Amino acid sequence: MNVPENLKYTEDHEWILVEGDTATVGITDYAQKELGDIVFIEVETIGEELSKGDTFGTIEAVKTVADLFMPISGEVLEKNEGLEDAPETVNSKPFTDGWIVKVKITDASEIDALLSAEDYKSKIEA
Repeated sequence: MNVPENLKYTEDHEWILVEGDTATVGITDYAQKELGDIVFIEVETIGEELSKGDTFGTIEAVKTVADLFMPISGEVLEKNEGLEDAPETVNSKPFTDGWIVKVKITDASEIDALLSAEDYKSKIEA
């Protein structure tokens, strides 16, 4: 299972890459494997200010639909337009081309509450 060390993680299987006051958010390798073949991703929260834990979109796989949750509070700046034509990119490249949204961080202190790679590995291996 791929769990990059440079990312933070949530209990809901989202990953977050913090770069200054912006964060890139996607779902983990574990999550995409559990979901199966991803066929559609919907994000209609561009420009909205959301709180940690709020739903920012949905992800649809062949066997289920799941909500996507904000790992930190912030404004949704953009979504990955490439996923509209190729949602399966989340399956093949969840940590690179398969990112889902970029967020302007409004409460950087929330980053400290996210899981480290080691903590996340312990969670999914339990």
